[in-house]
Amino acid sequence: MKDTQSNLKTIALTILQEASRLGASQAEVILHGSKGFSVTARQGDVETVEYNQDKSIEITVYLGKRCGSASLSDTRPEAIRAAVEAAHHIARFTDEDPYSGLAEPNELAFDCPEIDLFYPWSITVEQAIQLACDCEAKALAQDKRIINTEGVNIVTAEGSYVYANSLGFLGTYLATRHEISCVLIAKQQEQMQRDYSYTVACDSQLLDSIDIVAKQAAERTVRRLGAHRLSTRKAPVIFAAEEARSLLGHFVAAIQGGNLYRKSSFLLDHLNKPVFAPHIQIHEEPLLPKGLGSAPFDSDGVRTRPNIFIKDGILHNYALGTYSARKLNRMTTGNADGVHNLIVSTGEKTLSELLKTMHTGLLVTEMMGNGVNLVTGDYSRGVSGYWIENGEIQYPVQEITIAGKLQNIYGPRLVEIGTDIDTRGNIRTGSILIEEMIIAGD
Repeated sequence: MKDTQSNLKTIALTILQEASRLGASQAEVILHGSKGFSVTARQGDVETVEYNQDKSIEITVYLGKRCGSASLSDTRPEAIRAAVEAAHHIARFTDEDPYSGLAEPNELAFDCPEIDLFYPWSITVEQAIQLACDCEAKALAQDKRIINTEGVNIVTAEGSYVYANSLGFLGTYLATRHEISCVLIAKQQEQMQRDYSYTVACDSQLLDSIDIVAKQAAERTVRRLGAHRLSTRKAPVIFAAEEARSLLGHFVAAIQGGNLYRKSSFLLDHLNKPVFAPHIQIHEEPLLPKGLGSAPFDSDGVRTRPNIFIKDGILHNYALGTYSARKLNRMTTGNADGVHNLIVSTGEKTLSELLKTMHTGLLVTEMMGNGVNLVTGDYSRGVSGYWIENGEIQYPVQEITIAGKLQNIYGPRLVEIGTDIDTRGNIRTGSILIEEMIIAGD
């Protein structure tokens, strides 16, 4: 992968030289190279094997305050020249934008640190196939009601990222990502249910074992048997940690610069105002070793840094890149391509203790659809999960909808966040207990 990185650096410098030769006042280029493979085993045999090795290049040239962009995957010299010429041609005919241009030199990550993200997995395709078959066999052996699988998938990937611009900045980093997932189907009488489990990490040594993945997938699938709908009501709701990430993802979208300057966010003009319950703290750690969202610089080449977004429930920062910061008359926060390892404060209770605190209500373990209006904060999602009474799971439920306003869900109705932090993504949070939501069913 280091050879790929060196090659990408050479291509980046060639592109910048070509842009300068054509008369660009500024230019920038983002290059990404990746390689790896994916295998899927089903019914004791290999179903698919996919290899990938590709490159992507995004070029932006500036003619004063006019800009043009082009993208390509072909790295032949003639293709690169044609793409730079195309970006230059587009720039000539676009309107001037006073906010366009590269980040300021003092914001660029010239001094960016090395991050601990690169851990190639020395597993062969044959070994991955065997591991997938073993995982499936272990899952099928868990319970006789598990009658089939949709397969066990194993993925390993190595990536190289390069950003360079005409201000003399050239930044690079390497990262890996590995994953094992298992999807099962169970049957009881005439009802069939499907569920899954997965593990993901940049270091294969941090992956859960196939025994754990198989057992979790089987338990989750069997536990859903006998699911039915609820009657329409209002009740407390707990979002299990992996679904709580999605709930908080709407907050991330609402503080993104693009949605703010387009006036398409319910958090417009909310800086230094209460957004969450007073006991909630949310920040990002972009340089977290082995973090799935870690990066030393954003897609503008700006150094990433810890940002506090929510302190004692109050919104302290938006997530801005160079362009959106200029539009909003603010400073970039190093978030041109989103947040990096968003970390949410937790309370002191486990999920089991949160269930007892809730006493009676709904535990959400899966969500469907995307009924979220980011402008108004209206929230409505199809869900399945479990009905809770006396702090214990009573029975599985499905084909219901929960609804509310994000302003209320994040604010006065957010009771507590559990200690069961899910680290399998860019948002790290525990399960979230909401005081009351509308549950629509029969």
